[in-house]
Amino acid sequence: MSLFDRVVAASLPFVPKPIVGMVSRRYIAGETLADAVRAVKELNAEGAAATVDVLGEDTKERAQAERTVAEYRRVIEAIVENALQCNISIKLTALGLLIDESLCRDNVRAILAAARPHGMFVRIDMEDSSVTTRTLDVYRAVRKEYAAVGPVLQAYMRRSLADARSLLAEPPLNVRLCKGIYNEPAGVAFKDFEVVRRSYANLLGILLRAGACVGIATHDAPLLYEGLRLVDELRLAPEAYEFQMLLGVIPEMRRVLISEGHRLRVYVPFGQNWYGYSRRRLRENPKVAGFVLKNMFARR
Repeated sequence: MSLFDRVVAASLPFVPKPIVGMVSRRYIAGETLADAVRAVKELNAEGAAATVDVLGEDTKERAQAERTVAEYRRVIEAIVENALQCNISIKLTALGLLIDESLCRDNVRAILAAARPHGMFVRIDMEDSSVTTRTLDVYRAVRKEYAAVGPVLQAYMRRSLADARSLLAEPPLNVRLCKGIYNEPAGVAFKDFEVVRRSYANLLGILLRAGACVGIATHDAPLLYEGLRLVDELRLAPEAYEFQMLLGVIPEMRRVLISEGHRLRVYVPFGQNWYGYSRRRLRENPKVAGFVLKNMFARR
């Protein structure tokens, strides 16, 4: 990371909201469902599948959680009506996990009930460490009722190796593996970049060798290579894995993977609650913010 990018990352808390919005446009489909549908259609046209996320988390009001459920019903209907190659990703704190876990489970069940007639897969996103256990508890509860659902593991979390082994004991497992993005204390998460890489590679090998279907969610070239190496070594069928990337990040790489015959899914967030998501993404990848700001100054 260049000095300029490090300065951008350190300055993010003080950057005006409109500027964050300008920089984050490449990460987010837009504020409306129509924006998300348009983005997914474009991705499908180039051979990529998608997963749609309704932005919003840390909900403290039941009414807001209910509105999120209603919005996901609209998303599911739009996916079906437009025959999109797409599924959905949900965050449990947007569905009431911080209010009442039973309320959250009921809201998740309502979304699964809407997805069930269409055989649509539902990904339960992982959030910060304060809700890791509760997120996995909800996953296990609804997994007994609906098979097409899967959790996320974050490689920087110290507990993820134990979580992976525990989840593998309850097959079949469809899991997304990512590095992790939340700002966690050192006692909870690995802080060294290379250690996180090693943890990711180790977890990926364990999961794939155990027969889990893994969403290999990374833009890190060495980890993409490790994923390709394991796919070749294990002679995995195309349906046994897929690569996953964020909207707007290294689109050239996703096109290369698609051209080589690999399944690839892009995470497509949309909604009015874009600010917190944008700040986390820019903090994780300040090169994007640096690139956009450089271009802004260059045009001027």
